Amino acid sequence: MLRKFNPSGMVSSDIYHHGVEVTASQRMLFISGQVGIGPDGIPGKDIWQQTELAINNLYKVLASADMDANDIVKSTIYLTDEKLLGGFMEAGAGLLPTSPPATTLVIVKALASPDLLVEIEAVAAK
Repeated sequence: MLRKFNPSGMVSSDIYHHGVEVTASQRMLFISGQVGIGPDGIPGKDIWQQTELAINNLYKVLASADMDANDIVKSTIYLTDEKLLGGFMEAGAGLLPTSPPATTLVIVKALASPDLLVEIEAVAAK
């Protein structure tokens, strides 16, 4: 069972929890950074499409381990430009877990390819 924490005296958020506890008896899955590339190897045309592709790729990895979005305990999101944040949040609103994990968002200079705008890595436990 996962326990999520938003201690009193700290600002709480609808998009992340400050902490998530994992008991020792659970399986853990470490998911490499998933980017906005489709099965054809072509990146999405904008932040909305790349966000949807990256999240769907993340969920495919989870499904292959018999897990789902609710099993994510920690995610790290990388965006190549702070101006992409609004588009990422809009595109991900209906796709991200409704009980969010502990999350870090980082603005980076670049990802593995100049065409990539977003990358999401995660740790899941079940």
